[in-house]
Amino acid sequence: MNKLIKILTSLRLTVVCLCFGIALVFIGTIAQVDEGLYQAQNRYFRSLLVFWSPTGSHLHIPIFPGGYLVGGLLLANLIAAHISRFKLTKNKIGILLAHFGLILLFIGQFATDIFSHESAMRLNEGESKNYSEAFRETELAIVDTSDTNTDRVIAVSESLLAEKKTIQSDKLPVTINVKNFWPNANLFRTPAIATNIPQGTILPKDLGVTGGDLDGYCVMPQPLVTDTEHRNIPAALVEFLDGDKSLGTYLLTAALDANQTLDINGKPYEVALRFEREYYPFSLTLLKATHEKYKGTDVPKNFASRIRLENPEKHEARETVIYMNNPLRYAGLTFFQYQMDPLEMSRATSDAGWSTFQVVRNPSWLTPYLACVLVALGLIIQFMMHLLNFATKRRNVPANAKSQKGNDAKKQNVKATQEVTLS
Repeated sequence: MNKLIKILTSLRLTVVCLCFGIALVFIGTIAQVDEGLYQAQNRYFRSLLVFWSPTGSHLHIPIFPGGYLVGGLLLANLIAAHISRFKLTKNKIGILLAHFGLILLFIGQFATDIFSHESAMRLNEGESKNYSEAFRETELAIVDTSDTNTDRVIAVSESLLAEKKTIQSDKLPVTINVKNFWPNANLFRTPAIATNIPQGTILPKDLGVTGGDLDGYCVMPQPLVTDTEHRNIPAALVEFLDGDKSLGTYLLTAALDANQTLDINGKPYEVALRFEREYYPFSLTLLKATHEKYKGTDVPKNFASRIRLENPEKHEARETVIYMNNPLRYAGLTFFQYQMDPLEMSRATSDAGWSTFQVVRNPSWLTPYLACVLVALGLIIQFMMHLLNFATKRRNVPANAKSQKGNDAKKQNVKATQEVTLS
């Protein structure tokens, strides 16, 4: 235990972690060129270890410490050093406040990575929604629409679909046999001329679709996209089973915002592969969308959305405007006016107004502000204490002591001059 404490409180550990942190930031930044921002962040900064896989192998070999490991060691080093070395005295209040701010900044970043969640809500003018959709993660949703007031949704995550296995659960009304899953794919109808079919396309006869609305479609697998301007559009080929009875093989894709019908023992269900949804006890209605650009250019000037918020549980209904740098904060969520890409901008010029909001749930959003205030306050207190002590000592120096100090300085100058002359 003593050796462990000595290592945790060592200044060498601080220096080593800082060196690893600098190298990690450099490597992770360079990796964004090929892997994209999202993948690079997860691999290098939101991980304990950075793994490398040889070509054609499923091995994952750890080669470098990840951001969580480096940051965690730095945090443990800082806390251990304070406990073992620093004592709470009047002269060190500023240093303690500044270091506590740094500790809070570390903890806040960890909490943000773990608990924060981002999604999007796209609304046409006059449309209301009580849910937002994830940017990347998808799910297979089976919706029971038999109740006229409420839909019952059972969702299967993308990670389970990617395993291409049979999925059974007491909550599911059917057994799902995943025959194939494509993380990114384009779907199109069979062209009239067979020579126009791109190489690598999976034809309808090879898919064997027997149910749903996408019979006759081809599947063209695509490489995963890594840039932030686009996102992967998964597709899946699944067979629904009621016991040993097949209810049909369906081709599903997240590209089409439409549900397909599935009949289970005479009860209607809807099935869809869609981006993950998060439902809320309130709804937003887009009343007016404004997309302004600087005159004569395509540079965005102002995005603004007038919305009506309705919460039946709280008997609340009010209108507000969301625009750049002026989000709506409600029920632990923050609704930002989302910056649109060039494709969305071109679509936004159509007659039908619409808008997209970035929905962020971050319980620790105040932590960075509080941490920065503590660091700044600690530095100011420490600086002012040193300044006041210095001014007090200068004021309390006796006049004869100042005179004596001046005479000593003159004697030293004369002696130095004589030595130079003799030499």
